[in-house]
Amino acid sequence: MASLPDSFLADLDELLGNEAYPDEEDERQQIWKRMVLVTFLAVNFLNMMILTLSQSFIRLNIIMTLCKLKARSYDRSEARSGLTSILAFAPVQGMELSNPLVQNDFTGRRLQGNMAARRAASSLLSRRLIPRPCAAASSTCHSAILGAATARRLLPGALQRFNTASAAVAAATEEPIQPPVDVKYTQLFINGDFVDAASGKTFPTVDPRTSEVIARVAEGDSEDIDRAVAAARRAFDEGPWPRMTAYERCRVLLRFADLIEQHAEEIAALETWDSGKTLEQTAGSEVPMVARYMRYYAGWADKIHGLVVPADGPHHVQVLHEPIGVAGQIIPWNFPLLMFAWKVGPALACGNAVVLKTAEQTPLSALFVASLLQEAGLPEGVLNVVSGFGPTAGAALSSHMGVDKLAFTGSTGTGKIVLELAARSNLKPVTLELGGKSPFIVMDDADVDQAVELAHRALFFNQGQCCCAGSRTFVHESVYDEFVEKAKARALKRVVGDPFRSGVEQGPQIDGEQFKKILRYVQSGVDSGATLVAGGDRSGSRGFYIQPTVFADVEDEMKIAQEEIFGPVQSILRFSTVEEVVRRSNASPYGLAAGVFTRRLDAANTLARALKVGSVWLNCYDVFDAAIPFGGYKMSGVGREKGAYSLRNYLQTKAVVSPIKDAAWL
Repeated sequence: MASLPDSFLADLDELLGNEAYPDEEDERQQIWKRMVLVTFLAVNFLNMMILTLSQSFIRLNIIMTLCKLKARSYDRSEARSGLTSILAFAPVQGMELSNPLVQNDFTGRRLQGNMAARRAASSLLSRRLIPRPCAAASSTCHSAILGAATARRLLPGALQRFNTASAAVAAATEEPIQPPVDVKYTQLFINGDFVDAASGKTFPTVDPRTSEVIARVAEGDSEDIDRAVAAARRAFDEGPWPRMTAYERCRVLLRFADLIEQHAEEIAALETWDSGKTLEQTAGSEVPMVARYMRYYAGWADKIHGLVVPADGPHHVQVLHEPIGVAGQIIPWNFPLLMFAWKVGPALACGNAVVLKTAEQTPLSALFVASLLQEAGLPEGVLNVVSGFGPTAGAALSSHMGVDKLAFTGSTGTGKIVLELAARSNLKPVTLELGGKSPFIVMDDADVDQAVELAHRALFFNQGQCCCAGSRTFVHESVYDEFVEKAKARALKRVVGDPFRSGVEQGPQIDGEQFKKILRYVQSGVDSGATLVAGGDRSGSRGFYIQPTVFADVEDEMKIAQEEIFGPVQSILRFSTVEEVVRRSNASPYGLAAGVFTRRLDAANTLARALKVGSVWLNCYDVFDAAIPFGGYKMSGVGREKGAYSLRNYLQTKAVVSPIKDAAWL
């Protein structure tokens, strides 16, 4: 201590209280106290420096993630061209299978050179560098700035490369990032206003990363459905929407698409928070697709034509396509935004009014975009959004006598109930998009590395919570063993963690019920004799994260090969011939989709025509262009969504016949 300046020692003595009673302290005790305090001050200073650097690093990590996503979003002219969906997975063998959700735009060009996107990213960076204070000191505070404890926990994980299974598991145990968004709308949207439920009840919507409550949302029931249907009926029977020119309806939908893009960051963060899907997926893919779908249907609004058909006598015959009236729509929790666009877009383009029930797990994004539709100029009552539960609000909408048309996306079991309720009430027509157990077929001539990557994405995309997931991976016996080993290695490398973090591939499952259901299926696979080669357990100790799971030696009679798991569980089955794999693929009660991976054109054509499914993806998977119809055979649904085919769901066909006298021609 002798080398320290006298002034510094004096300050230490003052802090230690030695100046008041110097004679009572032994010199060694003073030296000891000085050493302790100096050490304490040095450690405290170092800790503050580390904390400051940690906060800066985490903030920069979030900023750069958002900037990359902003830079990769397409500009408005590219959106209108809509050449293909950025959800599309690696098209042909020989092409690079890097992540298409974040690296390629609609035409396959790299977005890094897009100057407009760079300017947008620069603007985003300048905004994100300015800290936003927390709005309220509560458990649902939505500050984008991380606290000290969070920064200390996050720094090690943010530096990891996640090349091993242990790293992937560690990602799910880190402190969750505070979402950079506020929850603005939690009430029901009826007749152009946000209102409380008639009962005054609310229910919690939960963050699947932590199982903590994000917000409490108004709980609609049959009385609220009555209010919403009445508003929609007035809007259709008396309001301006079906009486507008088709071109004016088109312009409203185009303005809505513009507003979606203007609020893209907020919508994406809200969707990620409420559903657990990654921010790279919502911001880089889903929100742009919603805008694209709405522009697609806006384009259809003034192109819905009737016909004039010849008759066998002196009659003039017109065939009119009229809006059907009030459409009831029930959307699922796995793709709330996209299903909103798939259903609301064609219904509004045709001139209908809508009552939409959200899933109780994910009500927030639909309420937010409903406010944007009103801002775009949609008349009051044309769109009504009711949050609530299936047995109450869902059942009331399905059986309502004032609803002219019903559309439902969800499980096959619930779809049967919806269909029965519709039939028992006013026999309203129903469109159903239901479950699946889709085969993904890898032929003997496949490039195994590419096939493994594509099969991996076909199954694990969206945490495996996808109705058309390639959940039965059929692999030819000549490449089976190699495929299994590489599928295992790919699953172990999959990064599971906070969906707001850059580089994370898999977030949590939607809720505790789904989490437990998936783990029961995993146990069933083990019990039935399948070989568990990867995963099989929860990831981390908090939230609803599940390890990417792979089973080999799966047989057709096993539960995991027959039932829809709706989770990150890949079942790999062996086959020998084309005839065999066709027979086994078609043996399922489902028929939603299929994937085929082969170099041979004859094999591709044979399988594409033989598989009893609504969509076949050849050397690609999950291509969801706005113009491509989507729906299933058998118990996977009734009718088609997207494309021109979806317009049929929301139109009535009317024949008008009148006599012709002294006709110049017939």
